[in-house]
Amino acid sequence: MYKPVANKILVDVLVKSGLIGAEDAVDYIQAARQEHKNLNSYLIRHGILTDREIVEALSKQLNLPIFDLKEKEVPQAVIDRVPVKFASFYKFMPVAIEGNVLTLAISSPLDVRMEDDIRVHLGLEPQEVLALRSDINEALKKYYGLASDTIDRILTKDPSKRKSDGNQEAWVEDIEKKSEDPSVAKLVNQIILEAYQKRATDIHFEPYRDKMRLRYRIDGTLMDANLPPEARHFLLPMLSRIKIMSNLSITEKRLPQDGSTVVRTKDQDLDLRISTMPALRGESMVIRILPTKSMRTRLEDLGLNEQNALKFRELIQRSHGIIFVTGPTGSGKTTTLYACLHELNRDDIKIITIEDPIEYEMEGITQIAISPKLNFSFAEGLRSILRHDPDIIMVGEVRDLDTAEIAIRTALTGHLVFSTLHTNDAASGITRLIDMGVEPYLVASSVEAFVAQRLIRLICPQCKEEAVVPDSVRQEMSRSLKIPAEAVKAYHGRGCEVCNKTGYYGRTAIYEILQMDEHIRAMLTAKPSTEKVKHSAMKNGMATLRQNGWQCVAAGVTTVSEVLYVSSKDNF
Repeated sequence: MYKPVANKILVDVLVKSGLIGAEDAVDYIQAARQEHKNLNSYLIRHGILTDREIVEALSKQLNLPIFDLKEKEVPQAVIDRVPVKFASFYKFMPVAIEGNVLTLAISSPLDVRMEDDIRVHLGLEPQEVLALRSDINEALKKYYGLASDTIDRILTKDPSKRKSDGNQEAWVEDIEKKSEDPSVAKLVNQIILEAYQKRATDIHFEPYRDKMRLRYRIDGTLMDANLPPEARHFLLPMLSRIKIMSNLSITEKRLPQDGSTVVRTKDQDLDLRISTMPALRGESMVIRILPTKSMRTRLEDLGLNEQNALKFRELIQRSHGIIFVTGPTGSGKTTTLYACLHELNRDDIKIITIEDPIEYEMEGITQIAISPKLNFSFAEGLRSILRHDPDIIMVGEVRDLDTAEIAIRTALTGHLVFSTLHTNDAASGITRLIDMGVEPYLVASSVEAFVAQRLIRLICPQCKEEAVVPDSVRQEMSRSLKIPAEAVKAYHGRGCEVCNKTGYYGRTAIYEILQMDEHIRAMLTAKPSTEKVKHSAMKNGMATLRQNGWQCVAAGVTTVSEVLYVSSKDNF
């Protein structure tokens, strides 16, 4: 929205402050007019000035205070008094009301006409303070709810939408493309973009009686997305929109469905995996977000310490055998395998993967997706893969005896095979295969290693501080790290705006690498217990998940509670 009067005030301030030249200002105003933007937005969007530079110049020249929206809370009574349509349209955040004076945070000057609109429609006298443009946008989401402006405009434009099931046409599209038209399509795009910008891996749409809940999974933890209550009127249209985007049936609501689609942001394309499930009060939907450029390619980036990285590299350079990565769902097993394949991917090597589903597209690697509907399973795929002359094979998961035996026999015939198992630790991988029905001699002769892993959250660097260590933990860390108890230190995050008050920002992995040595291979004939296998591996130098976790705590990477949550105590 182009604002000539406000732009003139801003130009005068910026020229007087020496941030832009008078001649350049004329060009900037003309360019902003052509883009239908105010000058503030244009300068920031094109990297000419930063948000903070503009606000500080306005504060100095107009003698207006700067209001920190991140540190100060806005009373609910103020939010209730000022409709979202006003705050969003004029790009301000109401922060206080005293008598008939409304204090509002702005990032660029309001012109006289806009101030008059506030007086007429709200019956309040505007008093301006300054705030960063980005902080105002975040505050609008925080206090009014995600996409509240779009929802309000849809209802204002067509109140019948409250009861509509609305089916929207969809294409693979740019979800950051600006649109002035309020629609369910725009609402869905805002939700997906917001989730991506907050580093979410999943979006959960959950129906309940007279309400809906939208949650994002960030760093492995679900967090409420703070949609306004009116969003419940648009649950069915939103789900229909997403179904059309992913080629699912919008009429089928009684059975689960799975689909996928691609959307585009300014940074990269996003692969979206959609899953629906019939629930008591309607359909529940989960969207998995897979950024195409986020694949880590170096083993060190996965969280492997120097010792484990050396072990891992030695293992994946072997010419044959099978390496199992173990752990529960969501522990990052597939990401670790992809990193291994990236390191091994060369022009003189043929790599084939068989997955369910294919999570990331990798150039130079043949990737195959299984299809249960067509009776194309892991076992069937493996049989076909062997006729395609591979050097390295990745099997997404060993789920049954048939797949396990074919994968193991493939490793025995001179291929290097990677796969995953669902077990609690590395030693449990052996007993899991034997319980499936695999002969112990096949496990002993084919498996090179079991690698267990877990994901742990990283302490937010912005609010990191030293934490109190309980005596029992202090003693355990002292024994594990072989350091004096008084030398044990730990840290945590107190919570800030950067980490959404959680104290954590990002995740890394901890590992436990059990290499099959001659002693363990000999033990397998007696079908040993998990404890005996683990004890033998530890005597030969294996660092457990718990020990790896304590190393991360001592290094100030993660917290004590994260390690206690993801690993079990070593009773040896």
